[in-house]
Amino acid sequence: MRRAVVQAFRTARRPPVRSPLGRIPLTPFTSNHALALRSVSTRKTAAFLPATLQSSMQLRNFSLAFLSTLVASGAWYAYKGGDFQSTGLANPLGANLTSAASTVTQSPVSSGFINPSSPAEQASTVIYDSSQSAPLVENEQFYTSTVSASGPVSKETDDSGRKVVGMLTPEQATQKLRRSEESYNVNRGRGVVRYDVVQLPSNDPIEDDHAEKIVEVPQSVAATKDGSPSTDWMFWGVFDGHSGWTTSAKLRQALISFVARELNSTYKSAAADPSVTFPSPESVDAAIKKGFVRLDNEIVHDSVEKVVKANSKLVAAELLAPALSGSCALLAFYDTRSEMLRVACTGDSRAVLGRKTAGGKWVATALSEDQTGSTPSEMARLRREHPGEDNVVRNGRVLGNLEPTRAFGDAFYKWQRQTQDKIKRHFFGRTPHQLLKTPPYVTAEPVVTTTQIKPGSGDFVVLATDGLWEMLSNEEVVGLVGQWIEHQKTHGSNGAKAWLQSWFSNEPKLPVENIDHAGSSGQRAPIRQEQYNIPGASARFVVEDKNVATHLVRNALGGKNQDMVCALLTLPSPYSRRYRDDLTVEVIFFGEGENNGKVEINDEATAPISDTKPKL
Repeated sequence: MRRAVVQAFRTARRPPVRSPLGRIPLTPFTSNHALALRSVSTRKTAAFLPATLQSSMQLRNFSLAFLSTLVASGAWYAYKGGDFQSTGLANPLGANLTSAASTVTQSPVSSGFINPSSPAEQASTVIYDSSQSAPLVENEQFYTSTVSASGPVSKETDDSGRKVVGMLTPEQATQKLRRSEESYNVNRGRGVVRYDVVQLPSNDPIEDDHAEKIVEVPQSVAATKDGSPSTDWMFWGVFDGHSGWTTSAKLRQALISFVARELNSTYKSAAADPSVTFPSPESVDAAIKKGFVRLDNEIVHDSVEKVVKANSKLVAAELLAPALSGSCALLAFYDTRSEMLRVACTGDSRAVLGRKTAGGKWVATALSEDQTGSTPSEMARLRREHPGEDNVVRNGRVLGNLEPTRAFGDAFYKWQRQTQDKIKRHFFGRTPHQLLKTPPYVTAEPVVTTTQIKPGSGDFVVLATDGLWEMLSNEEVVGLVGQWIEHQKTHGSNGAKAWLQSWFSNEPKLPVENIDHAGSSGQRAPIRQEQYNIPGASARFVVEDKNVATHLVRNALGGKNQDMVCALLTLPSPYSRRYRDDLTVEVIFFGEGENNGKVEINDEATAPISDTKPKL
C-alpha cells in the first residue's frame, strides 16, 4: 500500500508530460496543501489552514498522477487509520480496517462499485501485492485461503452496507449523482411550472436538508375579492447544517409551518379591512422574520427549560441536539396572486434569479447576501451590537470560530455563560468560549428580499447551499441553467414543454451576460476554482442530465472532465470534505403552464421512488 502511494507521488513529481493541448506542469498534492477552508470534523467552525494550494490542475488535462495520488492517499489514510496530528488528514473510514494480508477473496458484493479492469482505471486504484495463499483464522477455524490481490480498500459497516475506496466509472458516478434527484411538474396554472431538487453528500450522513410545500389559501385569508382565483403559497427551503445534521433536520420538519402560521395571521388581518388588497410589504417581511425567530427560540431556549424540568440526560440528549449543532436556512416564499417572491436568508446559502434579456441572454441577479464574518455589513452589525469587544469578529469568524453570523441552533453563541455552566454541570456540554461576554452573538433573524416575478418571461430561481457557490459563480450557474433549457428545447423527448419554447437562443457559449455582482453584493467568489486553478471558460461544461439541479452539480464537480467528476465522487467521507462540501440545489421555473390542479412527479428527472424521501 505504501509503495502505491509513494509511486503515485513520484509520478506527480516527474517532468511535465506532453499532451495534445501542450505541455502542462504537474504539481504534487501533499498533506501540506490546503485542500479545504474548513475542517473535516465540523462543517463551519474550523480555522483556516495556513498553506495555499498551488496546483496548476486544468480541467481539460486533469492528470492521471493527481487521480492516483488522490485516491491512493485517501485509501492509504483509510487503511492506516490516519494520524491527524502528524499528517493533518483524518481517517476517512475509521480505525481497525482489515489489512490486505488477512482479507479473504469473496464473491462480488452489490455495492455500486466495481474493480476497474483497464490499465488507466487500475492506475487510479490502490493495488496490493499479487494474490497468495496464507494461513487464516476465522470463527475459531484455522485454514488456508487465497487473500485478495487487487481489490480496493473496503470495510463492512453496520448501518450503511459495504464501504469501498475504488475509482468509480463514469456510469457509476452518474448513478451516484442522480441517486437523490427529484423533479415535479406544477400543473396549477399560477406561475410556477416545475421545480427540480438534488442532494450530494460529502459528510456522512449529509448535514444539508431541504423542504417544499404548496398551500392553497382560502379567499378569507388571501384577501381576494369575489370571482378572483384562489391563491397558492409556495415554499422552497434549503438548510445547510454544520457540526451535525440535527438542526437542519429540525428546520425541514418545522420552519415552513412556523412561517406559514405567521403569514396566516398577517393575511387574515389584511383581509378584515375591505380597503386592503394585500398586507403591507413590511408586515409580510415581519411575519417571515417572526416565524424564523420563534422556531430558533424553541430550539435554543425552550428546550433548556424542558430539559431542566425533566432532569434527565436522556431527555437532554434528544431535546438539545438541534441546539448544539447549527444550520443556515434559505427560504423562498411565492404568493401566486401578487407574483411576489420573497427570499429569507439566514447564513451563507444563496438564491440567484435568472431573467432573460431582450437580446436572448440571461442575467444573474443575487437575491441574498452571504452572511459571514467576512461580509462587511455583518462585521459592522456585530461590532455595533457588541461595542468594545475587539474579537467579536476575528479572521472572518464570530469569536474567531464560527463562519456564519446568522444561523439556527449554535446555542454556544446564544446561551448566557450561566446557562452553559448549568447544562455542563447537570447534563453535558463544553466549557464556554473564553471570549464569550455578551451573548447572543449569532441570530436566526433573516434578511428578506422581495422580487416581482415575471412568469410569462420565463424567470427561474436557483437556491443552493454554499457547496455549489464554492465551485461556480452566479453567472455560471444561471448560464448553465440557460444552457440546459436550450438543450431541452432541441433534444428533449417528445419535444419541449410549451413553457420552454421562448427560452432559447443559438449562442454557442453559456447564454449569460458576463456581469460580476460579487464585488458589490457581499458574496464570495468560488473559492474552489481559485484552489484548483480552474479557468472560467464555459467550454468545460456539459449537458447530460434531465434534472437541471443534477446538471448544476455535475458541472460544479468538473463537467466534461469525467476523471475529475469520478475522482471527487470516489473519495469517502470525511476525507472528501477536504475537496467538496455537501451540496443541495433547487431550481424553480416560473411560467404559464398547464392547469389541472395537480403537482406530479416528473419521472424522467426523478430517481426511483425507493431512493427518494417521501414528500409531504
